[in-house]
Amino acid sequence: MTSSAPLARRVGLRDAVVIGLASMIGAGVFSVWVPAARAAGAWLLLGLAVAAFVAYANATSTGRLAARHPSSGGAYLYGRLELGEWPGFLAGWGFVIGKTASCAAMAMTVADYLVPSEWQRPAAVAAVVLVSGLNLLGITRTARAAAIIVTIVLAVLAIVLAAGTTDLLRGGFPAEQTATALDIGPYGVLQSAGLLFFAFAGYARIATLGEEVREPARTIPRAIAIALGVVVLVYAALAVVLLLRLGPAFLASGPDAPLAALVAASGWGWAEPLVRIAAGLASLGALLALIAGIGRTALAMARDRELPTPLARVHERTHVPYLAEIVVAVAVIVLVLAVDLRSAIGFSSFGVLVYYLVANLSAWRMAGRPGTARARGIHRGRALPVIGAIGCVVLTATLPLPAVLGGVAVFAVGALLRALTARRRLR
Repeated sequence: MTSSAPLARRVGLRDAVVIGLASMIGAGVFSVWVPAARAAGAWLLLGLAVAAFVAYANATSTGRLAARHPSSGGAYLYGRLELGEWPGFLAGWGFVIGKTASCAAMAMTVADYLVPSEWQRPAAVAAVVLVSGLNLLGITRTARAAAIIVTIVLAVLAIVLAAGTTDLLRGGFPAEQTATALDIGPYGVLQSAGLLFFAFAGYARIATLGEEVREPARTIPRAIAIALGVVVLVYAALAVVLLLRLGPAFLASGPDAPLAALVAASGWGWAEPLVRIAAGLASLGALLALIAGIGRTALAMARDRELPTPLARVHERTHVPYLAEIVVAVAVIVLVLAVDLRSAIGFSSFGVLVYYLVANLSAWRMAGRPGTARARGIHRGRALPVIGAIGCVVLTATLPLPAVLGGVAVFAVGALLRALTARRRLR
């Protein structure tokens, strides 16, 4: 075992796409439709389009930065190199702390779908142990497990779409749904976009693995574009079928599992258990990719002494930041056992938007440097990073006030700790 050793480049285009898909097609695809419909009503598709466009702008910025800086860390690394130490730290801090809480909530979501209530916390701990064990075996094992999970989940989503589409073709557009459009303004559309955006945000996991991707300047932008494109198509198809078959008012009323409600309403009741199992597996896949991403960001921060330096240790055989992965897993398990996080992780959404804001500003700065972008064959356009940054700010403004206050508090604690650490170093 070595300290701060480079990671091995073992991830090709297919594995990178799979990791991105596993990150994005998580619990959100099974649960995000209710709050999004409650916010946007019949304008849900417009909210989805806004979210997809902001995600595209962010993904383009992330892809350009990953091609220019093919190392671990994602927006933490980009912010540090392009904007300075403080912006990079804030992006990394928000990601590591916020997403650790998200992992705990994701583990509980896995348990919610797969086991009875009295077994949920032990099952959530088992899920964390399972995915952490897979990650510790190496990034190729992570990619293989993600591929199996994604294949199963996409197959079940295809069944859901087939059920809804077949029922529509057989029975036509349900008459009772034509008069259920809700009175929604622009704010509601933007709020739905903010909710839906987080279902797309997993493409960043590809960038955080930049040090392990072969031909990163070519592979990472392509993998991000392919994964995001597939997810947008899947989400758009599901949104259309849900709105046409169930209607915005019923969707907004809060069915426990909207995709299960869709197959039941379409006469495919036998598929309901499959949908619930797929939801649990999708959450497991997202947890798998997310813990890997946190470990790589912690590795990058530890190399720069922004986190304890032992977290930079890399296993000689598996080329995994094993200590960072273990620490993250332990922290997630403690949160699972000690706190009910399913309704208390709004600051994670705040952290994601700050993370992408730093990424967009970094891409804008990089694109403006004379000769740098052209020398690397990177498009110099600065419009998309600006659009992405504005989108992040606007979507942040639509978050519920408790989420914003929680996010500000988390970043304030991180800034204080960093300032105190820096002062001790100077002494």
